[in-house]
Amino acid sequence: QVQLVESGGGLAQPGGSLRLSCAASGSIISINAMGWYRQAPGKERELVAASNSGASTKYADSVKGRFTISRDNAKNTVYLQMNSLKPEDTAVYYCNTKVVVRSWPNPYENDYWGQGTQVTVSS
Repeated sequence: QVQLVESGGGLAQPGGSLRLSCAASGSIISINAMGWYRQAPGKERELVAASNSGASTKYADSVKGRFTISRDNAKNTVYLQMNSLKPEDTAVYYCNTKVVVRSWPNPYENDYWGQGTQVTVSS
């Protein structure tokens, strides 16, 4: 009922930049929160950045001052601008959204994940 499509990953040099996008589509009434997680090989998935419906944001300490999350609510899209990239930022990045889904007889909130996009930071 809801699909997430991610784009923008790839290879960057240390100190470089990448921008990730995640567009949600389907039977959406509203989106309560959107965020980005990442998972490096051999590590658990961790929160990178999140934005709630009130536009407040939070970041992992490791990315503060380097990454910026933003949303285009009209397009149901969330972005992650990643600057000053480091090799330790290498991971698969996943988009996550908490969506109120249009459903009969009652709408409900559900959690959705994107397919993941690889970010590799290497010289």
